[in-house]
Amino acid sequence: MTPDHGIEPFEGKPDIGRLLATLRGEAADRVPHLEILIEDQHVEKLLGRPAGNTLGVGGDPAKGNASEAARPMWPADYVELCRIIGQDVIILESLWTPLKKRFPDGSIGLITDRSIKSRGDMDAIIWPGDAEREEKLRYVREYVECARGTGIGVALAGFCIFQTLYEFAVGLTDAMVMIHEDRELFGEMMSRSANYFVGLVRGAAEAGVDFFYPADDFAFNKGLFVRPSVFREIWEPHFDRILAPMREAGRPIMFHSDGNIDAGMEMLLGMGVNCVTPMDPSGIDYRDFKKRYGHRVTLHGNIDITWPLVKGTPAEVDADVAAHMEVLKPGGRWIAGSSHSVVNYIPHENFVAMINAIHKYGRY
Repeated sequence: MTPDHGIEPFEGKPDIGRLLATLRGEAADRVPHLEILIEDQHVEKLLGRPAGNTLGVGGDPAKGNASEAARPMWPADYVELCRIIGQDVIILESLWTPLKKRFPDGSIGLITDRSIKSRGDMDAIIWPGDAEREEKLRYVREYVECARGTGIGVALAGFCIFQTLYEFAVGLTDAMVMIHEDRELFGEMMSRSANYFVGLVRGAAEAGVDFFYPADDFAFNKGLFVRPSVFREIWEPHFDRILAPMREAGRPIMFHSDGNIDAGMEMLLGMGVNCVTPMDPSGIDYRDFKKRYGHRVTLHGNIDITWPLVKGTPAEVDADVAAHMEVLKPGGRWIAGSSHSVVNYIPHENFVAMINAIHKYGRY
C-alpha cells in the first residue's frame, strides 16, 4: 500500500534542537509542532500500513488504565512518521499509576473499577515498584537507541497521580468527597504514586530523554476541580517531587492539563514548568494567554478539535492556523498543535491541512 498522505514538502527537517530551543524561549528557524497522540487511522494513511497509534500498538493507553497489553508504537515507525510530518520528537507514555489488586476470582489486574473508597480498600492495593519501572525504562532505552543519529528527540509523558485516582481508582465524585473528608488518605495515595514516578523519571533522565511531558488533568472549562488553595496543598508537594529529577537533569518540562488552568499557572511556573499544553480552547483564550504568559512560558496547542479540525474545511483549518500564527508566533514560544490530539474522527484532509499550514506560515 503506497501512502498518499498529502503532506507538502517543507523546509527544515525534524530537529529536536528546534523544539528544545522553543521550550527554553530561544530562537528557532520555524514554529515546531507536536502531537502526543495521532490515532491509528491517520497513522495508517501517513505510513501506508497499520502501525497502531503514536501511544500504543494493540491498545490505547490514552483512553485508560485497562490497556495493559499495549506496547508503545515501534520507534522505527514513529521516526518515519515524524519525518513525513516534520515533528521533532517521538513520545512514549507512562500516564497512569499502575495500581493493581487481587480480584475475587484470584486474578491480579489493574484497578479500573473505581472501587477504592476507604483505607481498607487502599490496603488491598498492590503498589508498583522496580519491576513496573523497569518495564517502562526498557521502552525508554529502546526509543533513545532508535532515535540516535536521526535528529529526532525522545520525550516521556505521564505521571498522572491525581487523575489516576479520580478516573480509575476512586471515581470523580467520591474523590472530591474524599479530599474534604479524608484528605490524609487521598494524599497518601498520591504520595505513594509519586514515589513510583520519581524513580521512573530519574531513570528516564539517565537513559537520555530530551524533555518530559508531565500530565495530570486538574481543571474543566471554568477552572480547577478543587479550590486552588486546597489543590495546591494536596497536589503540589507530591507532583513537585516528580518534577525535581527533571529540573536537576536540566530537561525542559512541558505540562499538560485540559481545561482552564489559569488559577494553577503560578503554581506550575513556580515548579519550573517551561511549557503549558494544550491551551484548551473551551476555557482558554489564546490571545489572552499570549499577552499574560507568553513572555514567561512557552505555549502549545489550541487548534480546536471541534472547529476547525472536525467540523471545518481544509481552507478553514488553514485560516485558523494563520490566525494563531499571527498572535502566537511573534517572539517565539509557541509550539503548534491541536487542542488535545488527532483523533480518528478528524477528517484526514483537515489534519493534513493543519500540518501544511503550520509549515507554510511557521518560518521565522
